[in-house]
Amino acid sequence: MNELMLEPRHTAVVVIDLQKGIVMMPGTPHPTPTVVANCARLLAAARRAGAQPVLVHVGGAPDGADRLRQTADQPMRAATAPSPDWSDFLPELDRQPGDIVIFKRQWGAFYGTDLDLQLRRRGLATIVLCGIATEFGVESTARDAYERGYEQVFAGDAMTGRSAESHANAVERIFPRMGRVRRTEEIIAALQR
Repeated sequence: MNELMLEPRHTAVVVIDLQKGIVMMPGTPHPTPTVVANCARLLAAARRAGAQPVLVHVGGAPDGADRLRQTADQPMRAATAPSPDWSDFLPELDRQPGDIVIFKRQWGAFYGTDLDLQLRRRGLATIVLCGIATEFGVESTARDAYERGYEQVFAGDAMTGRSAESHANAVERIFPRMGRVRRTEEIIAALQR
């Protein structure tokens, strides 16, 4: 593995779905509080270094009319309507006025949003990805970012999945083909160089 080098003014730290309704779900292999703490540390380091924080959250219309409804063997459907604060960011993220905020209605943060536009207009060519869930929101965003030509760094200990197997599949088999998988500490150190 090569030493990680990041140019903060061309880097965005993209945090996926750290919101009240999603962090209540159990995560594995990394406990959700650990993921939240590591993402908060990455955001703080990005702000200090001059990198761009990007906070992504998911939601939709109260009646669910804008949700995807494809036929699937294991559809992801909520048993009850989400609470009014379901999409609210966690206070630990310390949202700042200069943060880019992206609201999405599906797993990936690019489709149907202005994320690509916001990154390109700011000259941001590298994204650090973290958040919940590894195999859904993070992986979907990573695949889209790869196809758009972004350099990617994955904070493997700042994300967690619905199962240890699906998390491991993404972190060990998928992400290394699209970018570099590193630990939070190494990414913070690279932002501070």
